[in-house]
Amino acid sequence: MNTFSDSVNTAIGLVLAGDAGLWAIVLRSLAVSVTATVIAYALGLWLGAWLASARFAGRGVALTLLNTALAVPAVVVGLVVYLLLSRSGPLGFLGWLFNFEAMVVAQAVLVLPLVTALVRQTVEDAERSHGEQLRSMGAGTLMRSLLLAWDERYALLTVFITAFGRAIAEVGTVMIVGGNIDGFTRVMTTAIALETSKGDLPLALGLGVVLLAVVLVLNALVSLVRRWRERADGLVPLGVGI
Repeated sequence: MNTFSDSVNTAIGLVLAGDAGLWAIVLRSLAVSVTATVIAYALGLWLGAWLASARFAGRGVALTLLNTALAVPAVVVGLVVYLLLSRSGPLGFLGWLFNFEAMVVAQAVLVLPLVTALVRQTVEDAERSHGEQLRSMGAGTLMRSLLLAWDERYALLTVFITAFGRAIAEVGTVMIVGGNIDGFTRVMTTAIALETSKGDLPLALGLGVVLLAVVLVLNALVSLVRRWRERADGLVPLGVGI
């Protein structure tokens, strides 16, 4: 118990004292995950909204593939990105492997199916409720999907927060393509895994505390956005503010 309590006290001390090594890892983690989430969200928002409103041959197959992509293990995603970015891979000329860019690509590929699926479901639910009204007004597939996505903007904000939480908690993917290089590609999850295996519990616990704090803030933001949306839905009818 003394060893555990000492480790916890040291970990809290590292966090509160602003340990340079710890906070460098934290800032790198945030930079990678925010960048990857923005890229995945921008792509997934368009693709998900379009899939929700479009009707075409093979749509069922596309949705099946999308749902299958949700269950692909993170290490498999990391392996695929590694092969694409390796020296002998088709994107090897970019020289991104074991760099910041490789981790961003890997996390973006990982969360893209999640963003697309959640956006598609959200917009499709709105399509069932209001799609006929928009079609009667002459809105085409693209315009209808954009209008419905805007009307569900509060729900879609929670999709962004959820995707960021998924990205920042990932370990296997970024370890494969980033290499967990100290001071260069080491992020919170990979550092926790490494420091625990080395027996450096204070640093691992300190990073764990920060990671838990980030998750707590994300959950609080989701709750706030949900309440904000409920109030807005009660006060603002469909189409107002578009």
